[in-house]
Amino acid sequence: MKKGVRISDLLSRSNVLATVAKSVVFCALGLIGIIVIGNSTGTVYAGIPAWYIVLPAVVLLLAENAVKMWALKTMKQKAFFYALDIFLLLLITISTDGALISTFYIIILSEFYIWQESLPGNIAMGASSIGVYLITLIVSGTLRGDTFNIVTLLSAAFNDLVLLVLHFFIVNFTIQIYRKNREIAKAYEELSETNKELQRLSEEHRALAVLEERQRIAKDIHDTAGHSITTVIMQTEAARLVIDRDPEDAKRKIAAANLQAKHALDELRESVHLLSGSTAGMTLRESLLSIVQESTEGTGIAVRSLVDDVELSDAKRRFVCNTLKEGISNGLRHGGATAFFFELKKLDGKIEFLLSDNGCGMDPREFKEGFGLSGMHARAEALGGDIHFETEVGEGFEIRLTLPIEDMR
Repeated sequence: MKKGVRISDLLSRSNVLATVAKSVVFCALGLIGIIVIGNSTGTVYAGIPAWYIVLPAVVLLLAENAVKMWALKTMKQKAFFYALDIFLLLLITISTDGALISTFYIIILSEFYIWQESLPGNIAMGASSIGVYLITLIVSGTLRGDTFNIVTLLSAAFNDLVLLVLHFFIVNFTIQIYRKNREIAKAYEELSETNKELQRLSEEHRALAVLEERQRIAKDIHDTAGHSITTVIMQTEAARLVIDRDPEDAKRKIAAANLQAKHALDELRESVHLLSGSTAGMTLRESLLSIVQESTEGTGIAVRSLVDDVELSDAKRRFVCNTLKEGISNGLRHGGATAFFFELKKLDGKIEFLLSDNGCGMDPREFKEGFGLSGMHARAEALGGDIHFETEVGEGFEIRLTLPIEDMR
């Protein structure tokens, strides 16, 4: 079926084909009627020329079949006309030698088979028509004074019976194939319409997902980068206040502010890349080691790392990188840390993230999650993972993050 064909087109074509089939059947019925009338002109029945009976019977047969084919819709409406068919065919059989009577049956049955949707109904009609045909021959022969003999009757009607049976199988087989093809074509069109609707919904969903991701990135820029820049301002202001009385503390604060500024710049660049649809082209391991290197250059801190090469979705990868940046910055700002240990490993379909520092730590009873840590907690849960923070006075600070690894194939 060609693309773009509608179900209404299929129904229209079906109606056209049905009209054509009925027209062919009616023309065939008229042609056989003319032949039968012509053959009856030299025949006399009960002292009356046969065509006196055959002509009006054929005309009436044509007229009532025209009404039956084009004016009536239900079997209840057509039942009387099928009974009238039998009566008229009996008259024609009696008035002639019975030639071409089986052809009349075949033509009338063709119209019924085309109209009837049920195969069991066609079987019942075909079987009953064979019975009626035999009864018509018996009644006609009896009225003619012939001696009834079942063997003689079946022998004389054998060829006609074979034609009726073959006609039933050929016509019904063809009709069933046509109807199945029509059902398949209709189902295919409905499936095509469903696929188009699914494609439309998929495109809408994709556009919505892009919009949501851009809104999330914009929120990240506002929350993380904005928070980082605010921290840089606070760190440099604090360094300015203590630079005269405690230069070493001021240096540490400036180093922490410098590192925080670098991370804020990285976050802005990464957000711009995501918004533009481009990617950094680095593996997760390379990205994490790059963060470690940036954190150690010019800051005087040490970071020991053990990082496995793991594939994650963009959202999880971004979260892991941001957690490492935030953890190092927090260790420098709040704990005064000078050394860190970072580990990322793959275990049982999950990643285990660990970042610990040698900072001053704090009493667990006084520990409260601030803006940055509460944001980490919410993001970890949204990604199907879990995050824990541990600290003790004089024991530094530790972040433990667990995330599931999706199948990236």
